[in-house]
Parts: sequence; structure tokens; C-alpha cells
Amino acid sequence: MADLMSTEDRKIHLPPLAETGWAAVPGKDAIRKIWKFRSFSEAWGFMSRAALAAEKLNHHPEWRNVYNVVDVTLTTHDCNGLSRLDIDLARAMDRFAPEAGIQRDHGEPVTCLCEARSRLA
Repeated sequence: MADLMSTEDRKIHLPPLAETGWAAVPGKDAIRKIWKFRSFSEAWGFMSRAALAAEKLNHHPEWRNVYNVVDVTLTTHDCNGLSRLDIDLARAMDRFAPEAGIQRDHGEPVTCLCEARSRLA
């Protein structure tokens, strides 16, 4: 079972993901990113590469695809929040789509997740 990320790890790993377009999901200990590709085929190719990476990590995203848009939410259900698995999968997905457009107005700043668990404890 994966462990929740510590406050210190969140402060280290979440800000760089925010720079690439990941945002906090309101009301949930999760991150989300929306990619826009040039075509359905490019979106599907990205999803295929991401699916293989997810299988290798044994960690699977919540995602949605409509034509050339792929909307991904990452959280670890085993620990009910963000774990290192989410960070690793987010980084892998970012490597698979360096040329895709990114929607950046879909969530809250990830910095709100840096203290999320310490407020709940």
C-alpha cells in the first residue's frame, strides 16, 4: 500500500508539476491536468503510452478523452490522497506530451495541497 505524501515531500514535488500545468482538484487530495493534442490519434497515442507506464507502476489514472482532449486526475485510492505514485505517473505523462497544449484554468494552485493533510490531522 502506498503512503500519503508528507508535507515536506509535497512542498518539493508539487510546485514543479504546477509549472507544467498540474493543478489541485478542489475538495480532493488530487492533481489534475488537461492536454489538448492536434488530433484524436495523437491523444490516443499519448493515452497508450500513459497506460503502459501506469501498468508498470500498478497505478492507474482517472481520465477522460473527448476527441483531441485528455483530462487526467491522479490520486491514490489506497491511501485516500496523493502518494509518490501520483508524482511518478504525472512526470511520466509530462514526458509523453511535451508538444501538447495545456489548459491551465481547471483547478486551484497545487500549493494548497502542500498543507492539506497537516490541516486534517
